[in-house]
Amino acid sequence: MSPYRKRILFYVLGAITMGFIILTFLVSSFPFSMVDREFSEELQAHQYPILDRLMKYISVFGYMPYSIIIVALTALLFFLFKYKKEALYVSLTLLSGLVSALMKIIVARPRPTESLVRIVEKAKSNSFPSGHVIHYVAFFGFILLLMYHLKTIPKALRVIAGSISFFMILTVPLSRIYLGAHWFTDVLGGFFLGMICLLLLSYLYLRKPV
Repeated sequence: MSPYRKRILFYVLGAITMGFIILTFLVSSFPFSMVDREFSEELQAHQYPILDRLMKYISVFGYMPYSIIIVALTALLFFLFKYKKEALYVSLTLLSGLVSALMKIIVARPRPTESLVRIVEKAKSNSFPSGHVIHYVAFFGFILLLMYHLKTIPKALRVIAGSISFFMILTVPLSRIYLGAHWFTDVLGGFFLGMICLLLLSYLYLRKPV
């Protein structure tokens, strides 16, 4: 990684970290906001059984044990094809789950309730930040990085894997709000924290060995 890119990466990391700190303070101080409720109402305005199923399918890789299984299988594939470093770093994306669990305990924000939004999926843990979004941004985001970086992988495979990863990152925030599992600020916090994990992991992966 060139000094210029390294500097840009840390500027972006600093900005996102500051954004996450501010958002966490606001959510802790004001657990319920009209912006969150209006966003949920707008997204849930059109409800269809097929859309319910689609949104559940999009979220499936964020549930236990599927979140671990997809990371483990992906890491195993990289390992079998002699990408041992990549296999290790793919496995490290699971650490984002620990970060998510810790933040949920610290902030302790309640989940949306049926009196406020339509609940398609009931969740037991605290609401902020969205663990699904953190996991998807960290894991699928790192797959995107690898598909861009590893020119030795066939182009068609890189395009397919990259497109799927981008789709999952783009749609999971909408899925979590549509299902009534999270507020908008939950998924925004999840995106910020997922990006922090992704940028740190990317820096460690791309830096030159000392």
